[in-house]
Amino acid sequence: MGSLAEAALNTVLGWFVAFLANLVVLPLFGLPVTPGKAAGIGVAFAGVSLARSYFLRRIFERFGKRNGKRE
Repeated sequence: MGSLAEAALNTVLGWFVAFLANLVVLPLFGLPVTPGKAAGIGVAFAGVSLARSYFLRRIFERFGKRNGKRE
């Protein structure tokens, strides 16, 4: 559960950064974006980020235990 909490907090903080970045960066590339669209894009990528962070953490924890290493 600790891994999931860590990944979730990281993802939530990342969402705020991504939301602001979407509002600034996308128009620079000629892509009009509203705050609602920026939020939606952020939610999609946040879900991907959460899954990636969680599964990577689980893989690293399993790998460490197999080699007899502990943090």
